[in-house]
Amino acid sequence: MSETMEAAAAANIAPGAARRRQILTKATSRPAILVGVGVILALLAAGFWLPLPYSPTAPDPSATSLPPSAAHWFGTDGDGFDVFSRTIASAGRDLPLAVIGTLVSLLVGVPLGLLVSTKGRWPERVMRGLDVFQAFPLVIIAIAIVTLTGNKLQNVILAVMIINVPRFMRLIRSEALAMRESRFIEAAWAAGATRYRVLVKHILPNVAGVTLAQSSLAAAQAIIVIAALSFLGVGVSPPNPSWGLMIQEGARQMTIGQWWVVAFPGLAVLLTVICFNLIADGLQLASESD
Repeated sequence: MSETMEAAAAANIAPGAARRRQILTKATSRPAILVGVGVILALLAAGFWLPLPYSPTAPDPSATSLPPSAAHWFGTDGDGFDVFSRTIASAGRDLPLAVIGTLVSLLVGVPLGLLVSTKGRWPERVMRGLDVFQAFPLVIIAIAIVTLTGNKLQNVILAVMIINVPRFMRLIRSEALAMRESRFIEAAWAAGATRYRVLVKHILPNVAGVTLAQSSLAAAQAIIVIAALSFLGVGVSPPNPSWGLMIQEGARQMTIGQWWVVAFPGLAVLLTVICFNLIADGLQLASESD
């Protein structure tokens, strides 16, 4: 009898694999998602494999502060770096940092969010602690983390993770708490399902859509944080290319009319953030539609 009731409860929701396939099918039919994913993958591929016309780490002192031309498509900066080469090479550094940091945040934040979705004093205390943590500006937190732990790439990923984990925890907890009052959850409890089974088999598959959408938004936020860290001198170290570092180096040249040094890496950051937001919007709509 218990197995029959649990089977009936499970029938009211899509199983985990089926639910993910359903969201994926709807997502791939949305042009905004396809455009966003296509641009992100193109930037990643270019950053890793596109043959660059000039070295992104070795400047040419004889070609400083040149405007865009046939020889230098995006111009050069005050040190003689080719802006096009460094903009493309930065995609191969900043995007992986953002994606890896977001994936780590997802793997840590989702299980913790499920754990604190139970009723009791300690989950409430954890959430109040997160409230205090999130009251501080994100960039200040990231700067403090990287400064204290050292100016290394793995510490940039750590900063991205620490910033985004509370967001995943809060999202999963709110979705799980709202879902606990659903009939299929009550039926699963009545059928004798364990807490682990309810969380993993019933709740987690039904929050997959909003979780994926939040992941894309977190990646967009990570791009901004990584650029801000490099701009402030505590992220990627020169002469390694980074969009934020290029903007910081070109800010001084804006005053003398050399706009191209800032414009192209700035547009790269803007384009990347827009694409991640397009993906997030599409995933959210795909998860909400019938």
